[in-house]
Amino acid sequence: MKSLLSTVVTSLLFWANPATACTGFAGLHDHFLPINGTLAVENQIPLNAAGYGVSDFGHGAYMITDGAYQTFVLVSTAGVVVVDAPPTTGHKLQWAIGNLTATPVRWFIYSHSHSDHAGGAYLFANQSHPKVTTISHENTASQLATARDPHRPVPKVTFKDKYTLVAGNQTLELFFPGIGHDLGNIIIYAPKQKVLMMVDQIYAGWVPFWNLAASIYVPGWIEAHDQLLGYDFDVYLGGHMGGPANRTAVKVQREYVHDLYDNCADALIKSGSPENPTVDIAAISKTVLTNNPYNIWAQFAVYLDAVADLCYNKTSDKWLGKLAAQDIFGFSHARTMVSSLRLDYDVLGPNDVQP
Repeated sequence: MKSLLSTVVTSLLFWANPATACTGFAGLHDHFLPINGTLAVENQIPLNAAGYGVSDFGHGAYMITDGAYQTFVLVSTAGVVVVDAPPTTGHKLQWAIGNLTATPVRWFIYSHSHSDHAGGAYLFANQSHPKVTTISHENTASQLATARDPHRPVPKVTFKDKYTLVAGNQTLELFFPGIGHDLGNIIIYAPKQKVLMMVDQIYAGWVPFWNLAASIYVPGWIEAHDQLLGYDFDVYLGGHMGGPANRTAVKVQREYVHDLYDNCADALIKSGSPENPTVDIAAISKTVLTNNPYNIWAQFAVYLDAVADLCYNKTSDKWLGKLAAQDIFGFSHARTMVSSLRLDYDVLGPNDVQP
């Protein structure tokens, strides 16, 4: 784990002598902690010679993965429903579906707007496939209309709160839980098969992707954990990291995120006390501003990194080696959570209204 003292000292040296400072990674890293021994190993499925893997959930429900991304496929008597088409899977997704059924694709659902999950949508939904009905939340449609990306055609059908797709003998329930990871990220639920999907929300066996899944509104992203647990499901698809997950994976990540919240809030509170010199804003400000008079951004940069570092180390005490990639993305999560606590939750520590 990172040392609080080393972080502060390094930051102070940066601001004192920027000519010798560097930011970001200095080179390739090959010493990250292995995923062996973490919960991530429970979530892997083998890929075939064509480069994809398939999980069969019964009653026409399948997941197709290239090892990093997931697509949900539902085969009905009236046609196939496809949820997301990651560009990394590309044409392999068409081959995989073709090997499952001769029934044509008739519906394509955008889980949200992001191109890493929808950049292959044009393979199913374009002028060559006029019979395919595309569906998304209205915010996603607005984003795609602005993007004007031919790989992500603007959907034909949109909804605001919820939408039920009846496709032959199959039913999918779509629900918008509110802004979180993205403006229009939706929950997809197959009640017959008890399969639940929300992309970029849960990363089974792993900590979330960089900066709390690059979420645009952290409080909404956090709340979605509880909304997901309100469903009756056996299988969970998060859109990433190999095989399907289960209810326990959602509970584990919820616990991780709440621990992170508590640890970062505690670090912010401690930053107003001289009893914690590594994060004490008064001590940090004095040193930084002595070397950089009037440079308020320098003062805050060092201070906020020190607070995030304290939160990261405390969180790692419990989660390092349990969830994969805490050593890789854990500090980014701490920084993002500190920022959200200050701006969204009004946890300002020593920067709150003064008496």
